[in-house]
Amino acid sequence: MPGVAVMQVPRSWLERIGRPPDDLGPGAFTQERPAIRLNAGAARCVSEPMKPKTHKRSPLLNRTAGAAAALLLGGGGLAAVNVHASAGTSSDDGDRREGAVVQQASTIACPEVVDRLRKVPERSRLEADRNLAQLDTQIGDAYERLVRNRAEAERDPGWAQNAVLGPLADKRRATIERIRTALERVGQDPVGLENLARCGMKDGGTPRPDGGQYGGDQDGAQGDGGQQDGQDGGQGDGGQDGGGQGDGAPPAGPSPEDFVDIKSVEPNAEDPGRQEDASTGTFNSDCGVNENGKFNSDNVIAAPGVSNGAHHMHDYTGNQDTNAFSTDDSLARGETSCVNQEDQSTYYWPVLRALNAGDGQDLDEPGGGQDGNVGTILQPTEVTLEFQGSPVGDVVEMPRFLRIITGDAKSFANGPANANASWSCTGFEDRQLADKYPLCPENSQVVRKFEFQSCWDGRNTDSANHRTHMDFANEDGSCDNGFVAVPKLVQRIVYDVPEGPNFAVDSFPEQLHKPVTDHGDFINVMSEGLMSEAVDCINNGRDCD
Repeated sequence: MPGVAVMQVPRSWLERIGRPPDDLGPGAFTQERPAIRLNAGAARCVSEPMKPKTHKRSPLLNRTAGAAAALLLGGGGLAAVNVHASAGTSSDDGDRREGAVVQQASTIACPEVVDRLRKVPERSRLEADRNLAQLDTQIGDAYERLVRNRAEAERDPGWAQNAVLGPLADKRRATIERIRTALERVGQDPVGLENLARCGMKDGGTPRPDGGQYGGDQDGAQGDGGQQDGQDGGQGDGGQDGGGQGDGAPPAGPSPEDFVDIKSVEPNAEDPGRQEDASTGTFNSDCGVNENGKFNSDNVIAAPGVSNGAHHMHDYTGNQDTNAFSTDDSLARGETSCVNQEDQSTYYWPVLRALNAGDGQDLDEPGGGQDGNVGTILQPTEVTLEFQGSPVGDVVEMPRFLRIITGDAKSFANGPANANASWSCTGFEDRQLADKYPLCPENSQVVRKFEFQSCWDGRNTDSANHRTHMDFANEDGSCDNGFVAVPKLVQRIVYDVPEGPNFAVDSFPEQLHKPVTDHGDFINVMSEGLMSEAVDCINNGRDCD
């Protein structure tokens, strides 16, 4: 195919849709996540090479990569993939129809711009972060418009491209250009950002019985189009085109197939073997279960200075000052819910909601009903915050104000490269799920577990994409060259949930509340003395709190 690389797809996906894998020839299959780019004038998805990531997947994700690939691609993929049309030719409509695999499209998938940012100077970081948050708002607005006009989309196969994807690409292009300009002003050369404006459609699975998920056959890969050159308008068009009920984004997802009986899962949890020099101690911080009811839809790590930067509600323990406008200084002055008052760290994660228990108190609020997150927020029955050692040696102290994000809130659209979700049930925690919600038996509770990256680059408390300053340990527990082992934070959160598939984690609207999008956030604001005490306990094999 001269001039174009057709999207590489897993062999299992083609087998599921009934297309012989040999049709594509050698080199067509990969587990690497493509950066989605839609080629004007042809219904096909082409691949932009992504820069290699410096971090590794968690052990659980490595073991469940095949299952995640089945969910993310085998379960839908883009709305249309043309496996025959070649670039440089104008394939006629008949060829496109014959070669295309058209599936029901239910959500919008866009390339993740932040993954291309490896170095952003401090004086440009705020502008970059604000524009990155604007990209999230634009996707959410476009998704809302798509859902509210489902009838129009079903009647006209070209409606989604002309009325949603084209205008979205124009808005994204203008915002990405602002990011590129900001970086060029400080001598950075952000190669390839301009190729990330275009988005496609992605199947989200079977709609819930309550009708809470959009469906319709769309050919969303028709190019870039649109009639709004240079327009950025952060408020979007959602809710202004008819077909909707009430204000805010309609709820969508999860799908029934996002749930699995935990008893049907084979044990899969493994720990790396400990070497003789392992640091075997633990340090626990008791910070409660958010009895103070601290919630907001901000994300001070990924979207500082932006209200509702997460587009979903977060549960907080620890530092009570945390919001979009928190600084190191304000966090250092903040009160804490932790029993040890020297731990002013911020621990937060998306809330879990009961979907059969009403709309909740935040139905009309950002991060709640306005962003498609509905249902009663469930308070955890137990939260454990444990810092563990390294299987191969001592750990060193975390720097104060170190920021860590584990998991990926957009992993349904982005693919599993940064995913680190882990779901289970009490009594069955040797069975961990990365891409399914567990259905627990009677007297068993749902468990969310976040094992954070534990290898630090030794220099930075944050990075441009909020990831590359930290890394997961290798399978044997060691850190790569240039990284040192720090205490590994393990968050374990336990819930009583409604019976059946009636709960879901909050998410960006277009991520459809998929379990693979679960994630956790941490900012270390322990005093230097307390961190030193924690490291001493861990390295000397003691269990402390």
